[in-house]
Amino acid sequence: MFGIGDFARHGRVSVRMLRHYDALGLLRPAHVDSATGYRYYDASQFARLNRIIALKELGFTLGQVGALLDEPVGGERLRGMLELRQAELRARIEAEADRLRQVEARLRLIESEGHMKTQEIVVKSLPAQRVAELTAIAASFAPEDVGPVIQPLYRDLCARLDAAGVSPVGAAVARYEDVPEGVLIHASLPVDAAPGEHEAGFTVIDMPPVEKAAAVVHHGAMENLLPVGQALAAWIEENGYRTLGYPREVNLECPPDDQDKWITELQVPVS
Repeated sequence: MFGIGDFARHGRVSVRMLRHYDALGLLRPAHVDSATGYRYYDASQFARLNRIIALKELGFTLGQVGALLDEPVGGERLRGMLELRQAELRARIEAEADRLRQVEARLRLIESEGHMKTQEIVVKSLPAQRVAELTAIAASFAPEDVGPVIQPLYRDLCARLDAAGVSPVGAAVARYEDVPEGVLIHASLPVDAAPGEHEAGFTVIDMPPVEKAAAVVHHGAMENLLPVGQALAAWIEENGYRTLGYPREVNLECPPDDQDKWITELQVPVS
């Protein structure tokens, strides 16, 4: 089972929102420790969470979402709702279009329930790695919060490395950690350079090794990564592991003109 923090990370919602859904009876924890009051969830509850998020983003109130959850709402019906909502939002700004793409990702996830392939998931060790990085804070781990922060970070990092005459020697690694303001994003590129602060404005650090990480390779755009991440989280639970923080995203191939050809390895430290 997942603690509320781990479940929130894999579901890409906030802990506060999970507590709110619990208070409203929309998504109860699978187990509450009678001694500590800690909430625990299992992987099967991602399905209900995905429906709540999709329906809420389609414009339904949480009261209406509760009523709809009591009915059999399939992917086809949700897709029809989404198409109607799209017609209303066409004239809105680009930020709204980004929000809709995240709803689409939730719908694809609902439609693929029970059909995710996990045979390519492996557990491996991750070696220590020297990287140059820039950091910034996003409001949450939700894709609509992470994307607008991490993309400029990498553009800035590449420009600073170029100005310093430092060339990356490996694939980009995105790491995340909790901070009081939200999620701290580390945009990193492997380099052969001295550790510490550099005049060009980036920092070189040595990332420590990871003894065990569950990993899977995703082919396609980052906006379609969510089903893979949740399938990986379910595999981790089913095989008796415990997650240790957020997943890493290693961009193995990322042609700028075609995100459908991107190759990303998702790595989750486990014990």
